[in-house]
Amino acid sequence: MNVEQMKTVLREIVTKTDLTPCVVGHRGVGKTAGIIQVCREIGFSYMPLRLGQMEVGDLVGIPYRDGVTMHWSRPCWWPGDEEPATMVHCDELNRAQQEDTLQAIFQFVEPPSEGQSRALHTHKLSPRHRVVVTINPPDGTYQVAPLDRALIDRMVMLYVETDYACWARYARSRDLDGSVQQFVAANPGFLAKAGNPLEMQAEPTERGWEMVSRLRESCRFPKELEMEVYAGVVGQEAAIAFLRWCSDQRNRPVAAMDVLDHWSEVAQRVRAQRDDLQAATMNELVSLLGDGLPLEASREDHLVAYIDVLPRDRRFGLVKSLLKIPPVAQVLSQDRYDAVVLDAIQAISGEA
Repeated sequence: MNVEQMKTVLREIVTKTDLTPCVVGHRGVGKTAGIIQVCREIGFSYMPLRLGQMEVGDLVGIPYRDGVTMHWSRPCWWPGDEEPATMVHCDELNRAQQEDTLQAIFQFVEPPSEGQSRALHTHKLSPRHRVVVTINPPDGTYQVAPLDRALIDRMVMLYVETDYACWARYARSRDLDGSVQQFVAANPGFLAKAGNPLEMQAEPTERGWEMVSRLRESCRFPKELEMEVYAGVVGQEAAIAFLRWCSDQRNRPVAAMDVLDHWSEVAQRVRAQRDDLQAATMNELVSLLGDGLPLEASREDHLVAYIDVLPRDRRFGLVKSLLKIPPVAQVLSQDRYDAVVLDAIQAISGEA
């Protein structure tokens, strides 16, 4: 993705989740500038940490004693609970010169567990603050340390590459020298060379799929970027297979038996179905129930829940068909279902 696309994805992630994006790209491509621009757009303060210049004490604070208890002073850069929402930018993560510095920051870039706060040693970060990471790829052209799989697995990897059209829009917005703009337009090869391929591909893990789930529940990415985002969590092969599976599922109507037996699992798909797919589900339901499929208590509730999510015209049509099936008509006429089906039944009575 280019820098503009990275900003779109980054804005979604930091405003709607507490996951940690890691922007990977070659020097000069605009990683830091893009993050600063996102901070301005969403009203966040910006706090950069150049980890290549920091030691453990810079991160966890200096120890001091209070009676018989050891404490650690809060680092000067740490955003307090009452301070405005802040983006803490862990820059040069893989340039940390000391192994213990990298180990110390490991905890900080890890998304907080459910119900917990993001932490660094004894310090707890307010939920209003966010963390983002940037690194150069360990491809042999930079003096960086490789990151282990456990650390990569805790971040959403966003790979940013040079893109002339993106740079040209940026150059015009910043009113860069006209000659520079014209020269690069004629010679786009003189932008930053991409270098070797980025070789920090994520791999599928249980934690990775949970992160994908949270992204899908909370964020809305442009269609052309969705695969890249998920590939940065579970790897390209898994992301492609997953999105292909999702596409196949979207093109199939929800099965009537799933509506009756697994309503909680398919409710969201049912609500999002196209009209033609919804009609297929309704027809299958009428056919199954008309053939004598028994309606136990749970199936009764699921059938009524399904009717309840339908638009008024489709609800009317389905109830009209179901009332022609005596056992189902007896179920729908129960007082406890009046709130859902009474409107449709009254409309049918008016027709008669």
